[in-house]
Amino acid sequence: MSKRHEIPATHESMVWGYFDSTTPPVLEVASGDTVTLHSFPAGGKETLPEDRSLVPPNYLTALDTMIQGPGPHFITGPVYVKGAQPGDTLQVDILNVKVSQDWGFVSILPLLGTLPDEFTDYETIHPKVDHERQVCIMPWGTEIALDPFFGIIGTAPPPAWGRCGSPVPRSFGGNMDNKELRPGTTLYLPVFNEGALFFAGDGHGVQGDGEVCITALETGVTGSFRLTVRKDMDITWPFAENATHLMSIGLDEDLDDAAKQAVREMVKHVCARTNLSRNQAYMLCSLAGNLRVTQLVDGNKGIHMLLPKAYL
Repeated sequence: MSKRHEIPATHESMVWGYFDSTTPPVLEVASGDTVTLHSFPAGGKETLPEDRSLVPPNYLTALDTMIQGPGPHFITGPVYVKGAQPGDTLQVDILNVKVSQDWGFVSILPLLGTLPDEFTDYETIHPKVDHERQVCIMPWGTEIALDPFFGIIGTAPPPAWGRCGSPVPRSFGGNMDNKELRPGTTLYLPVFNEGALFFAGDGHGVQGDGEVCITALETGVTGSFRLTVRKDMDITWPFAENATHLMSIGLDEDLDDAAKQAVREMVKHVCARTNLSRNQAYMLCSLAGNLRVTQLVDGNKGIHMLLPKAYL
C-alpha cells in the first residue's frame, strides 16, 4: 500500500537558492508514495509586504536563519525515493497545487527580466489573494484568475556538477517556470543520484507565457506529488504529459536552440510511442505541435511543445 507523507514549510526542510546532491534528505519514501509539501515564495526581506503580520512566522524564521545560495528560491526537499538509481526515471504525478498565502509579490528588479535597460524604475507590488473566488487582485483593481504551480520541480544534479544555483533550469529540471506543470500533469525527470533526491518550490499563483518582467505572482503554495521510480524509461531530459497532450521541454541560453531541443525531444518521444518514422514524426509536429515560450528570464530560456495525443 502506498503511503502519504507531508513536509512542513520550515527552514529545516528547505534549501535556499541551490541544488546539491550532497544535501541530506528530509524524508524517505517508497516508490508510489504521495508527498505533500509546502513552500515559501522566492525572494528575501526586500520583497515582503510592509505589514509583517501577513507573513507566516516560519517564513520570517527562514529568512533570519538560513544561508542563501546563488539564487533567491526556497526549495523544499530533497525527498529520497527508495529504489531509485542513476539512469532511472522519476515519474512525478502532480496531484494538486493551491495558494497558501493571502498575498504574493511581483517585482521589476535591476538587470533582470526581458527589458532590463528599459525598465529601471524598480518596484515591488503585493497583489492580494482572494481564496474564495480564486483570483489575485492587482493594486489598480484588475483581477486575474489563479492558476497555481511550482516553478521549481526537479531531481538533484549529477554529483560531478557540485552545487548548482537555483535560477538556471537544466537537465535535472529545476527552475523551469512552466505553467503547464499544473495538477493533472505527469513530469518525467532523469535520476542522477541514488534515491533521486526530489525537490520542489518557487510557488507561483499565476504566470503568463514568458514571465517577462522576471517574476510571476510569487507566493506560497502547497502541493501533492506521487513519486514513482521507472526502470522502464530511458530519458536524459525532462518530459511531461497530461490526459490530452504530450509536452516536450527545451532549455538553452538561445531561444532558437531551446526551440530546436523541444522539437527534437518531441520527435524522439513520438517515435518511442508509435510506429512513425523520424520523418513522419517531424512532419506531425509541424502540423499539430504547438511551440510556446515557457520563460525568457532564467538564464536558460524555455520553449515547450504541446502535441495532442489524439494524433498519435
